[in-house]
Amino acid sequence: MDSLNDPYEIRVGVPSVEVFRRLRTDAGLSDKDPEAVALALPNTWHGVLLHHQGEPIGMGRIIGDGGTAFQIVDVCVHPAHQGRGLGKRIMAALTEELERRAPATAYVSLIADGPARFLYEKFGFADTAAHDSVGMYRVMHRSHGASGSRARP
Repeated sequence: MDSLNDPYEIRVGVPSVEVFRRLRTDAGLSDKDPEAVALALPNTWHGVLLHHQGEPIGMGRIIGDGGTAFQIVDVCVHPAHQGRGLGKRIMAALTEELERRAPATAYVSLIADGPARFLYEKFGFADTAAHDSVGMYRVMHRSHGASGSRARP
């Protein structure tokens, strides 16, 4: 599609807390606590927003320490716009920035949900299990009103 007739535009940046939460839930991803999102967004190493006629309909972020470890997170596109190669455009923008700024020895990871793995493979990502590694995760759960200090990663 030529750029003059392309209704989609990728812009560097991160969304507001409200837009972040809407984009995630619209795309079928889990919602996040607004306070947690407010802490997270300023720590984005690089982020992109996908706009359709000026309205944000997709996003992706890179988080990390800026040197040795990076993670691609929050890649999503509104369902009404899926199937048009837009996730690929988001990933291209993110990986181009990694190739431009991240050190050559940096480790870049992501978690692929379902068929998204095929998109990520196009950008050089491989299943960790095939390399004698296993991806692991833990979601922090706290009861409301819990006292004491907060755990830090």
